[in-house]
Amino acid sequence: MPVIDVRDIMSWPAGDNATDTVFGNVHFNLTLLEHWNYTLYSNNTLSNGTKCILTFGPYPPTLLFPNGTFINSTSCYSAIDPVGIRGGIGIAFAVLYAISLVFICINLTKHGKRYLPATKRFYPLGRRWQWYWGLFVCGAAVIGLFTGVDVDRFYLPEIPIVLNNFFWYLMQLGSMALVWEAVRHWGSWMERQFIDPNPFVLQQSDKRGMFEFWLPLFFYFWLWINFFLVIPRNWGNIEKQRDFDQTRLIAEPSATDIRFKIATFCLLICWLTIMTSMWHSIRHYEPRNRGLFNRAIGFLGYMPFRFVLLLPLALAVVAYQGLCAWEFWLSPQKVETNVIAMYVGGYLPTFLILWIQIISGFMRPNEDKNLIQQRRQRGDAIDRDLGIVKKPAWWRRVNGDMPAESMRDRLMRNVREVGGGAATARNVELAAETRARESDQAQAAAERERAAGAAPIEMNEIRRANSIASSMRTSTAPPPYEPPYTGKSANRRSERAVQAAAGLLFPNAAPPPPRFPHDDDEGAAGRGRVREGEPGVAGGLHVPRPGTSERSNSTASGNTINAPPQQIKSMLDV
Repeated sequence: MPVIDVRDIMSWPAGDNATDTVFGNVHFNLTLLEHWNYTLYSNNTLSNGTKCILTFGPYPPTLLFPNGTFINSTSCYSAIDPVGIRGGIGIAFAVLYAISLVFICINLTKHGKRYLPATKRFYPLGRRWQWYWGLFVCGAAVIGLFTGVDVDRFYLPEIPIVLNNFFWYLMQLGSMALVWEAVRHWGSWMERQFIDPNPFVLQQSDKRGMFEFWLPLFFYFWLWINFFLVIPRNWGNIEKQRDFDQTRLIAEPSATDIRFKIATFCLLICWLTIMTSMWHSIRHYEPRNRGLFNRAIGFLGYMPFRFVLLLPLALAVVAYQGLCAWEFWLSPQKVETNVIAMYVGGYLPTFLILWIQIISGFMRPNEDKNLIQQRRQRGDAIDRDLGIVKKPAWWRRVNGDMPAESMRDRLMRNVREVGGGAATARNVELAAETRARESDQAQAAAERERAAGAAPIEMNEIRRANSIASSMRTSTAPPPYEPPYTGKSANRRSERAVQAAAGLLFPNAAPPPPRFPHDDDEGAAGRGRVREGEPGVAGGLHVPRPGTSERSNSTASGNTINAPPQQIKSMLDV
């Protein structure tokens, strides 16, 4: 076992007299130093068990007060030494872990993004945990390695050695959790692909589902036991490495006590649990082989290549932690430890685990995208089985079936259908020509009725001014309402009022039947009788009223067909 410098008690340097001593050409009262129980050690430190100061080089104090206080003194626990081999290699590893942190964040963004709706059976958080643990490992490694620089620089070991080992054990714990989450999620991804075509092919309440439910709890139980055995403890004992006897009697027993040994076995159980999870996933979600030899070959064949590398590295993490629990001179808790064993066994496996995960994450696609691609391939296979041929993308464009049509395109299409711009003017001209033709036909019909002695229309056509749409709507009005005749005078008057109103509302409708003044008293049989001497009749025939063109302007409509067409300002006027 290597030996460090021994801090033996030294005699006081001789001064000017028996009560005088000299430190760095500065004279001190020896009686006062002995009164306050100060002792000089071979490593050029002066201590009384409470205070410790340096007595060499530019660091000796300049004055001692009667109360035992020094002026301009330098504490023994100061970073005055240069960075050694342990600190230099630690800085290099810290930079590498910091770079790994960036790439883990990139993979977390890539694989943690969701492209499918989250289901109760497969939460997106499940595939993110391996990257969360990667961030934890990188953070613990960077903090521990940077604080480990002061392990070399402190003249006497103090808090830096504690922080370095504290975060190293957290890094080891996080590395095992990272490998576990990678293996567990791979099994969950295999299950997701297995049940995606048929969600009811596997039940969650069967033996397989319950085993997968309890196995993570079993793993984290032993991982937390490892945490509580290692982390909550008196870390001040490993600072006691200021001389050989102190290291042998205090620091070494504390670094190799029973708690560290039991914690190693807990970590080994975690690694065996990871192997069990791998075996369970291959057994249930991969084709089965017959025979022990074929099953062993299949186990290695179905296992992803990254796990072929990750599982031995995780076992190396467990092995080195166990080695540190039995051999103190190889442990990071020793100040002057074996640097090669410390970094090769303590930091390199974890670093390789991180970068295997990073490279694998860049090579693998997002699982939601992968699942969408698998569904598309299954749909294409089903279409081929059914004889369905999907049309190419240009087919819809050629046939005018565009899925994405803006609101402006829809409005323009509607305008083209109902008319707009020059087309609207043409529609107005067409409507005017139609009305003129209908008016001519009405006049011709009136002439024929006049020639035949038919009764004229009581009222002329009534139109709304400046409303082509209104006239177009009323050009095909229904016939006037004719309630059944009951033979009573009151009902007959009501019937006449309804007919008059219908004539006002629907001027282009068929003319009402001839009126007879005394129909109310004579009943239904008197409808066909013609009386002489009645107003509006001559010789039993109705005298036709003058036509539309023969009437005065007082009864004419406000606008004629010769008026200029109405200018439509919006599609709502059509």
